[in-house]
Amino acid sequence: MQKTLVITGGTGGLGTALVRRLINDDHRLAITYLLPDEAEQFEQEFDLDEDQVLLVRVDATNAEAINTFMKSVADRWGAIHGLVALVGGWAGGRDVVETDDVRFERMLDLNLRSTFNSVRAVLPYLVETGWGRIVTVGSRAAVDYPTGQAAFNIAKAGVVALTRSVAQELDGTGVTANVLLPSVIDTPATRRSLPYADYVDWPTPEEIAAVAYFLLSDDSGVINGAEIPVYGRA
Repeated sequence: MQKTLVITGGTGGLGTALVRRLINDDHRLAITYLLPDEAEQFEQEFDLDEDQVLLVRVDATNAEAINTFMKSVADRWGAIHGLVALVGGWAGGRDVVETDDVRFERMLDLNLRSTFNSVRAVLPYLVETGWGRIVTVGSRAAVDYPTGQAAFNIAKAGVVALTRSVAQELDGTGVTANVLLPSVIDTPATRRSLPYADYVDWPTPEEIAAVAYFLLSDDSGVINGAEIPVYGRA
């Protein structure tokens, strides 16, 4: 069955790796981005057939914007069958007592609010379709709580709680929700931000995309509410 899949933040390293897999399956992909540079690189890699790929600049932290986007996708292609919520960001270097309001709100917005807005906006369309998959991205930090990045840990723990809550609500609808828990993902941006780290054991975007790809498939229907570690060898 040809599916319509929404990928928020789909022009980043993980999103691009996932699109490489999905685009050959003849699925229709609605992809959001925020950074023009990422979108430009994305367009250079993929031949964007407008009948198959919709690329739109959307701020997922803005509830009205993401609601409008989901409606436009459903109106364009008749249904939505899945969501992969990839918008997020990391900021470390602060324990709880050192975390100011600006940093805390930024981490909540990027990681939790963006995911909440996207999931809430897509749910009515998935339930109406009677078949759907939601894949969110938490973090190993949501369960290990490393020091020096309290705001990020809290925000990603919220993504896990959100996904598990939705999974319970969706029981019996034909729609599932699962959350990936990556460790540090081996992307050029991560290497630049952590130049002295040993990245050999980090999971690659392609490895994590392979797990997301399975969770979007018909075969993953028995998995709901799972917290799936994708740590690599880290």
